[in-house]
Amino acid sequence: MNAHVPAHAAVWFEIPTTDMERARSFYGAVLQNELSLNEDGPNPMGMFVARDQDSVAGHLYPGKPAVAGTGPTIHLSVAAPIEAAMERVTKNGGQVVSPVIEIPAGRFAYCLDPDGNSFGLFVQ
Repeated sequence: MNAHVPAHAAVWFEIPTTDMERARSFYGAVLQNELSLNEDGPNPMGMFVARDQDSVAGHLYPGKPAVAGTGPTIHLSVAAPIEAAMERVTKNGGQVVSPVIEIPAGRFAYCLDPDGNSFGLFVQ
C-alpha cells in the first residue's frame, strides 16, 4: 500500500461562531483583512482572505463552538510584529492565552476568539 502524501496537510478550515458579524469584525480587525460575507450556500460564511486559489483558506459559519479552549487550534498568519496582533486580539474582545513562542519557522501565540475558539497568531 502506498501512502498518500498530499501537497498540503490541511486544505480548508471552518470556525464556528454564534454571532457572524461579531466574528467577522473580530477576525477582520485582528488579521487586518476584511472577511467578505458569502451567502451563496445554505449558511452564510465569513470568508478569510488568501493570496490565490492555491492558498489554504477557510471560513466562519453559524455553529456551536467547542467549550472555550478545547477545540482544535488553527494558526492564522499575521504581519509582524506579532505583539501588535496580540493587542488587537484583546482590544476586540478576544483573549491571548500564551506568551510569544519562538520556533525555527517563526513566532506564534495562542489565543481565544470571543466565542472561545482556540486559534494561534503566526508570524514567519
